[in-house]
Amino acid sequence: MEKGIKALKGKLIIKGILKLETGMHIGSSSDFAPIGAVDRPFIRDVVTKQPIIPGSSLKGKIRTLLARSFSEGYVLNDIKEDKEEIQRLFGTSEKQRLSASRLQFSDIKLTDESLSRLDKLDTDTYIGEIKWENTINRLPAVADVRQIERVPAGAEFDFTVIYNIEKEDEVTEDLKLLADGIRLLQLDYIGGHGSRGYGRVSFRDFSIDFFSISGKAQEEWDIISGDAQQIFDEI
Repeated sequence: MEKGIKALKGKLIIKGILKLETGMHIGSSSDFAPIGAVDRPFIRDVVTKQPIIPGSSLKGKIRTLLARSFSEGYVLNDIKEDKEEIQRLFGTSEKQRLSASRLQFSDIKLTDESLSRLDKLDTDTYIGEIKWENTINRLPAVADVRQIERVPAGAEFDFTVIYNIEKEDEVTEDLKLLADGIRLLQLDYIGGHGSRGYGRVSFRDFSIDFFSISGKAQEEWDIISGDAQQIFDEI
């Protein structure tokens, strides 16, 4: 892997819809919560108070799923030992292979349609539901009851990730790897309590836009964008 920041040939803007198939909890700080408040609230936009999915959560989850899939041992390898294809796509801070991420994730928000629908529902909190969870300490047989706030199933978010084109001959391989990561995520979960059924998601309605200020012929960029669209249409 070549070290440092590469030349920028263009950008692919990949958009789609992320739908919650089950309730999702990505935790926020519950420090200083008053008596009677939700024990574990989900993260919200500080201005609108609407639920969001942090870009860091998406990036970290997809990268980890890919790394686990390629790991040769029973224990997940150190992040510095990720396959070269993963490192060049998601970036690495390793001194010998220092490289910026080719992917730019962003926090994703509810679609306008989903916000309008959920805003009209009589939910436990603002666009949230309360799920009571119970864990049992086996020795004394004491129950630990807690309230977990979830974004309701059916909520839809505007997903966006931007891909930096640095080497044109690596675009297809990079995007196929990203698509595989999204497929893995659809068979896994995002957020907490996934083993209990939380955080199942699906993706649909992908679209690809291209932007560049280089002098490459538009017809050639159209081919690249078309190939990218086909990759995500197959998810």
